[in-house]
Amino acid sequence: MTVRSLQPTSSGLAPSPTEPLRHQILAALAQHRMATTSQLLLLLRPEATRFALSSPLKSLREQHLADYVMLPQSNRTRAWFLTPEGARQTRDWPALRGRPPYPITSSTAASLRTPHTLTALRTHLAFAADARRRDDEHGPWDWTPEVSHSIGEGERVVADAVLHYTAIDSEERRKLRAFVEVDRNTMSSERLAVKLIDYARLWSYQPQPVGRQRPRPAVPAPGPTWLRWYPVYPRILFVLTAASLQVLAGRISDLKAMTAQHPLVAAMARQVPLGAAVLEDLEEKGPTADVWEPLTGGERRPWTEL
Repeated sequence: MTVRSLQPTSSGLAPSPTEPLRHQILAALAQHRMATTSQLLLLLRPEATRFALSSPLKSLREQHLADYVMLPQSNRTRAWFLTPEGARQTRDWPALRGRPPYPITSSTAASLRTPHTLTALRTHLAFAADARRRDDEHGPWDWTPEVSHSIGEGERVVADAVLHYTAIDSEERRKLRAFVEVDRNTMSSERLAVKLIDYARLWSYQPQPVGRQRPRPAVPAPGPTWLRWYPVYPRILFVLTAASLQVLAGRISDLKAMTAQHPLVAAMARQVPLGAAVLEDLEEKGPTADVWEPLTGGERRPWTEL
């Protein structure tokens, strides 16, 4: 993603050729909706100290482009988000164009969204840190939250995030994509497993033509709708947290049962890698460690080898 700085003008904010940190902060908050100061630092300046963000964050707040809420029981940790004006200013930036807007209009709205949003960003940061260690490519803009796709009959599947990752081995570049579901144990295990059915419906979904049409010469079928966005159907990764290991193991077991028992999910699983892991394992060992359980069974392995 290429971002350009914003400088004050008589008409508001206009782009300039450089990329100051304050502009990157705005872009990151537009992309991820919310982030703590520490998360912004890890996302944008992982080698710097917290002082690097103090001035730009203060400036953005003074200009009413960003604001924060204090997280409860967190030693005054601040979670930052865009104000309505900040969301308006970033809406048409080229790198963010076409992404669904989720502006947060008040500190109350921010507080309601905080736990899940920050947990999803923790997941992204685990992949980003691992990519830096391995000299792979996965940066701040390679994680798109809340991606929605139609699965027919007026229904949609909404991924918590779509991950784009380039694994580099010598001169070989391997493009990887994944739908990521972040589970904080806030829904029943059955509802979590049903997400696999939704993804299987997207995997097989081909819209049917409306009304009677004239016969046409034989042409290749257009294929499923996901081909509009992905050359290969993304693997599906479940990241679980906020419960005991015993509870999380049970939820992963239910995901495996759905994979084995539902015909459409089982058909998808023969072509699409499916895995589940505990968030704390990703943060401690890295996503390319043997921390992922294949939902089709087998030993734990890296997400790249599911």
